[in-house]
Amino acid sequence: MPVILKTPLHEDHVKLGAKMVEFAGWDMPVQYAGVIAESKAVREGAGMFDVSHMGRTWFRGDRVIELLELLTTNDISKLQDGGSQYSLLCYKNGTCVDDIIVYRISDTVFRMVINASNREKDIAWIQSHNSHSVSLTDETFETAMIAVQGPKAVGIVNSLADSDISETPRFSAVEATIAGSPAFAARTGYTGEDGFELIVPADHATEVWGALLDSGVAPCGLASRDVLRVEAGLPLYGHELSDQINPIEAGLGWVVSKTKRFIGSEPINSMRAAGPPRKLVGIKMSSKIVPREGYRVMRKGREIGTVSSGVFSPMLDCGIAFAFVESSEATLDQPCEVEVREKAHPARVVSKRFMPKA
Repeated sequence: MPVILKTPLHEDHVKLGAKMVEFAGWDMPVQYAGVIAESKAVREGAGMFDVSHMGRTWFRGDRVIELLELLTTNDISKLQDGGSQYSLLCYKNGTCVDDIIVYRISDTVFRMVINASNREKDIAWIQSHNSHSVSLTDETFETAMIAVQGPKAVGIVNSLADSDISETPRFSAVEATIAGSPAFAARTGYTGEDGFELIVPADHATEVWGALLDSGVAPCGLASRDVLRVEAGLPLYGHELSDQINPIEAGLGWVVSKTKRFIGSEPINSMRAAGPPRKLVGIKMSSKIVPREGYRVMRKGREIGTVSSGVFSPMLDCGIAFAFVESSEATLDQPCEVEVREKAHPARVVSKRFMPKA
């Protein structure tokens, strides 16, 4: 039996009565008060997620920028100290190793956050291309990561900080003391809402979590996080990204440089030029029926695509999904059907950003 890992906040989740499930090898809270309540807490106030299962790494060396330019799809050269960017790691054939966030600390020091299920794979893949004498350190088990999200999130985190961090720009990060703990506070997230993702020492995690809880932040689990990221149009590795999916198909050309050479750049740019055979779109159901992964998307009795992720949206009060459909059928605001238990249910092809303001 494989060992199930526990985050530094595991006992806090148990004490709060969270329903725990295994996810990517970790024992994680899937929900507390319920998916709808937690989703609305984030959209209307502030919610927090234990995302300590995500991989956290340091890169240090005189040639670190050169290495990261080779490995990542986005333009590392555009980052200033304290800045971050969403990016991808790709194989030579242009499909995805993982999607990541890269943080520039200085011209010789960077941080990277990677997906929990890909941590060991990503690190091995990066090291296999590291001929640049760059030091890579995995700090996942020495730290915890708490995502505080929602319209009230920045104000609450700022109230617990030893300095004013409220003016930190989006996709930037600062060092601060929060609830008595040293913290790397990044103004990023995975919900479509404003907020901070806080990396703190593992032995300070309970202290920071408790201070946030006392400040009125709702604890939230993986289920509501999935709802929120679909509403906001954000992909999940293994669903909208994988070693079978080119970023152009997934609508992520905006994080792929058109000018630099990186691993996988040629097949990605070739698909960009020729146009992808399929595209990722949003699907909005006409009812509360939830379109699940693998369900067929139909039009006039013909299969045109397949659902990659589906949830019930509490804010829209209907089922929503991402689906890969034939490019010729990807025009927005067109009717379609989703086949659920061999019955076709009406829906529409829409923008992946179901909540544009999120």
